[in-house]
Amino acid sequence: MMEEERYWEERRRYEEEMEFWQNRMGRGGPFTGPPMPMRRPDTSDDRHVMAKHASIYPNEQELQAVQSIVSTCEKALKLVSDAIAESDNPRPAEAEKLIKTEKKDEKEAEAKEGDKEDDPNQPPRALKGVMRVGVLAKGLLLRGNLNVQLVVLCSEKPTRTLLERVADVLPKQMATVTDEKYEVKICVEEAGIIVSSASEPETTCTVTLTSPIMRENAPEGETVSVKDPPDVLDRQKCLDALAALRHAKWFQARANGLQSCVIIIRILRDLCQRVPTWAPMNEWAMELLSEKCVSSGGPAMGPGDALRRVFECIASGILLPGGPGLLDPCEKEPTDAAGSLTNQEREDITASAQHALRLIAFRQIHKVLGMDQLPAPRFQRRPFGNRKRRRTNSTGEGEANEGDGKKDKKEGEGETMETGDNA
Repeated sequence: MMEEERYWEERRRYEEEMEFWQNRMGRGGPFTGPPMPMRRPDTSDDRHVMAKHASIYPNEQELQAVQSIVSTCEKALKLVSDAIAESDNPRPAEAEKLIKTEKKDEKEAEAKEGDKEDDPNQPPRALKGVMRVGVLAKGLLLRGNLNVQLVVLCSEKPTRTLLERVADVLPKQMATVTDEKYEVKICVEEAGIIVSSASEPETTCTVTLTSPIMRENAPEGETVSVKDPPDVLDRQKCLDALAALRHAKWFQARANGLQSCVIIIRILRDLCQRVPTWAPMNEWAMELLSEKCVSSGGPAMGPGDALRRVFECIASGILLPGGPGLLDPCEKEPTDAAGSLTNQEREDITASAQHALRLIAFRQIHKVLGMDQLPAPRFQRRPFGNRKRRRTNSTGEGEANEGDGKKDKKEGEGETMETGDNA
């Protein structure tokens, strides 16, 4: 009986103390789960990568020059499309129809609807639209390398005749758009037109003609009833332009939003230009590899870790013959994005990545980036951390001796400074 009363008394006292401290300190809030991972401070590798990126990023003058030539070409190509459409499809009957509809105010809406319904029956435009591709659409320009690409979509398979017509009309339309001087050169081998600036910095815009019809394949067992024009442009160049369109859309949807991804790809593009071993590496394969490495590494990955992760992936042998390879997500059939590399080139790139990984491990990333080593950052010491702990022995004589030594040292310094002044 006594034990039971003691038990209930202790339990009551425990509950009272618990309630007292909860009222005083406040009840704990709801459980919110583990905190979000925070990005660690910038490491030495991060500082080197960002410094290298700043040195290869185009300056303001180069960016304005690229924007000027691209906007001029886009506006001029729109005027060229209108001019070719007017010359190919004159519509005097439609003009008379518009005059009749103006006399009848009540039937204006019906006339507009009728025009919209008649549009599909009219012959399509020869030039349907212009799109940005390559480094221009992906935002991967490098300083001193201002070569950009535009792709013009055609309603039919582009021919040499159409290319010459565009090249003849384009300079006139560019003169109406801007006062700047540009040189227009036709390049049939590249299935396009090359527009170059006459002033510094030198910028080049390559306009390639293509059509979605070039990619369509006839089913097995059927023959194509319509023959291609005799002067149709190079089919492979047109297919490459269509692939560049798909690559630009994929990059904007998958890689542009990743932290450090665009920075790393620009660093690797510079590496491919500096080191001959990396020159055969396909830019599209490099972009695919970088996106996969960065997206699988977590949201708090810095640029230094992202670059090291890409080298780790290549050093593991992903490009070697018999390896997994890089699946191209923009192709219907399973295709290796790095399929153009030879076996020797694959081995050389893998060995170079392994060497770069060793340099990074030994804090020599500046050799990989081709730059001078940055000085170590200077941290400001806190005031309370300046004092040193004195070393004392059991008798306490160390403090007195150390103090006398410091005093003697200061007096000696004063004597040397005085002798120096007297001299």
